Amino acid sequence: MSHRRARGTTDQVTTYDYLIIGAGMAADSAARGIREIDTDGSIGVVGEEVDPPVARPSLSKKLWTDPEFTLDDSWLGTDETGAVVQLATRVDAVDRSGHTVTTADGEQIGYRKLLLATGGHPRQLDLPADDRVVHFRTMADYRRLRGLAGEGRHLAVVGGGYIGSELAAALVQNDTRVTFVYPQEFLGGEKYPHDLAEHLTERFTRAGVTVHPTTRVTGGSADAKGVTLTLDDGSTLEVDGVAVGLGIEPATGLAADAGLAVDDGIVVDAFGRTEDPDVYAAGDAASWPDPILGRTRVEHVENATDMGTAVGRVMAADARGREAEPYTHTPSFYSDLFDSGYEAVGTLSADLDMVADWATPPGGDGPAQGVVYYLAGDRLRGVLLWNVWDSTDAARELLAAQRGYTEADLVGAIPTD
Repeated sequence: MSHRRARGTTDQVTTYDYLIIGAGMAADSAARGIREIDTDGSIGVVGEEVDPPVARPSLSKKLWTDPEFTLDDSWLGTDETGAVVQLATRVDAVDRSGHTVTTADGEQIGYRKLLLATGGHPRQLDLPADDRVVHFRTMADYRRLRGLAGEGRHLAVVGGGYIGSELAAALVQNDTRVTFVYPQEFLGGEKYPHDLAEHLTERFTRAGVTVHPTTRVTGGSADAKGVTLTLDDGSTLEVDGVAVGLGIEPATGLAADAGLAVDDGIVVDAFGRTEDPDVYAAGDAASWPDPILGRTRVEHVENATDMGTAVGRVMAADARGREAEPYTHTPSFYSDLFDSGYEAVGTLSADLDMVADWATPPGGDGPAQGVVYYLAGDRLRGVLLWNVWDSTDAARELLAAQRGYTEADLVGAIPTD
């Protein structure tokens, strides 16, 4: 970590030119964006996590599936920017008039420009506070789950969405018995065409995952022998540990308490600015006016890094009286599950009309391959690229056209091989 002394340090308050609350990927990228414009301004990063910024996707992907990818490959190296990183520290309040923040232990830290890159906190189940119950998000959570996995131990994974699916796939490939509890009839049934969701579920069972669909966890207990989950179908499940992947709640409380606008995220303009000219937001917690999708909030790595970088540049440009550039990139997201993977842009919802263009339809022995287009009426709202790569720019172009589409327009619009 860097120990560069911040400008304006007194016996009472350390003041940074740029103070970043949150120590995730958006914070790391923002520090790098600042440095593109301002090579000398002091940067402070204050985060709740006990570890410095990490490449978060690796925690549910490569660290489990790529033996050549190590923990050392996961660290982002924020200290390369000269930022002073203060970990295991929660900020409880922002005093906008005084340009200070106050931590849980009463420390005051000053700022000239403040970025809220607060991310989110994993949604919680009503389960015991036990080391064998992991609500998964951080590097510390990865270490705990890695300690529970392997040697044929039996773990439950709860939640059939993005993180839950990746964890179930990762664990079963690491000598772990997995029971996968989720509320859908088929994995991804809330966002994929039915045949793809059914095919994906079958792929998990072929890999050895025991699926427990249409089920929710209502409670549980822990004792010396393990963890017992109570399910809403009246049954119980006894396991050695539990990984919960139910998504996050955006961490907006700090902004709301400071009187900033919050609406499913911290409301910012296209530059990442809140209504306070010295306070900005980026990453998982930010709600911004995407030029294609409209006002949105995205909880994926590309947005964290690209928006973080863009807003870091804006902060530094504003501080130096330069013209700033807005954040105009519509982010994509991706996942890897066994021998399949996808990239996507926009909204994926089974409630929308879908046009599927398959090179290899779901249901065969091998992976499916193709493109699914999501429509509201004749307006394109999302594109799923299943085992189709390097086509997110083409998807963005189709979405950005803001025109009506027919099925004939879309089939073949993006090559499926």
